[in-house]
Amino acid sequence: MKKLLVIQTAGLGYAFATRHGVSSVNGSALRPIQPVFPALTCTAQATLRTGLPPAQHGMVANGFFDTLLRKPWFWEQSSSLVGGPRIWDAFRARGGTVGLAFFQQSLGESVDQLVSPAPVHKHGGGIIMGCYSQPPALYPQLAKAVRSPFRLSHYWGPLASVKSSEWIADAVTGLLAASDAPDLCLAYLPGLDYDLQRFGPDHPKSVRALQTVRAELERLFAAARANGYEAAAFGDYAISPVTRGPVFPNRALREAGLFAVRQVRGMSYPDFYQSRAFALTDHQVAMVTCFDASAQPRVADTLRSLDGVAQVLDKTRQAALGVDHPRAGDLLLVAEPGAWFAYPWWDDPREAPDYAAHVDIHNKPGYDPGELFFGRTPFQTCLDTTRIKGTHGLAGAGHETAFLSTLPFKSDTLQGLACDFRDWLA
Repeated sequence: MKKLLVIQTAGLGYAFATRHGVSSVNGSALRPIQPVFPALTCTAQATLRTGLPPAQHGMVANGFFDTLLRKPWFWEQSSSLVGGPRIWDAFRARGGTVGLAFFQQSLGESVDQLVSPAPVHKHGGGIIMGCYSQPPALYPQLAKAVRSPFRLSHYWGPLASVKSSEWIADAVTGLLAASDAPDLCLAYLPGLDYDLQRFGPDHPKSVRALQTVRAELERLFAAARANGYEAAAFGDYAISPVTRGPVFPNRALREAGLFAVRQVRGMSYPDFYQSRAFALTDHQVAMVTCFDASAQPRVADTLRSLDGVAQVLDKTRQAALGVDHPRAGDLLLVAEPGAWFAYPWWDDPREAPDYAAHVDIHNKPGYDPGELFFGRTPFQTCLDTTRIKGTHGLAGAGHETAFLSTLPFKSDTLQGLACDFRDWLA
């Protein structure tokens, strides 16, 4: 049975890597490929697993707005959120085994081995660290082999760092050497993009993170070779420097009377039942839901007038880009290069809801990179959006990611490579 290790490496942009001296790993040269649009974590992982565009697999971003429940959802883990057949279906039907390590939307996936962060949120506050695995004994075995549990604080939040990738690289190295190692193993290394978002892609700390991740990739490629695997790695998106700062679509909608809030103890919470529109922000895209269809032209005009908004895509224009899925919203905002979308609808910090200054990726109705910084106290995260120096989400010229492989795959897009993987396995 063929054996292949595929490593998704967050933030591994081609220009960034080669500019700072990383042009090859273990003899495999880096080459540029086009990411899927939007160039986001969950979108890239869904395209890798299906070979489909977002319009078909449904993961247009890292979150979506449920119009029936009037509720935003971010970083949910059910594999049912990713539509379409998997690139390994025929391979697995022939007896091949598949493993997933730290992929989003992986719980319940049709694979043989699976490990993913899955903390338990305590009723009185705080969380119990933990990972979900199938079979259940897999994570305890990996933690024992690595000699430490997986630290969720290294995976996201003010302490997030390349240490998260180091743990995963250690675990995958052990996984490949095991007697029951999966024939196809897909792993995610998240650690590179934290400092790139904090400090920008040319900061010395970002360059140091790149060197650490290069060492992790070299170790994984060596482990693959030692255990009879071919190996491939790719960047899911390229981090661009923030030069224009944040854009606040929900502030604009609120000022226009299109977004409503409810006051609770002086704090402003969204009122999705009375609002006419809301923008679910995610890096350099934002999915706008229009609860009142008749207001859509006014919503589009309001958002189009914002400095930093490059495009306001209706369903027709979404279709041309392969993102016309119901989860893409009625309108999809695309940022200008150097700009990004922030979720706050308030100007006065005293209006910020209670979750604003905490790591709370599931309750916040938008991605918040401020969670990468400590706030006024060690128990709070940062509300100053100007501290963000790197962002992503755009595709096209200048946003190419890096790809390397021990096999001569020829496609120059992530979607094409996913199909190449499928065909090679089959």
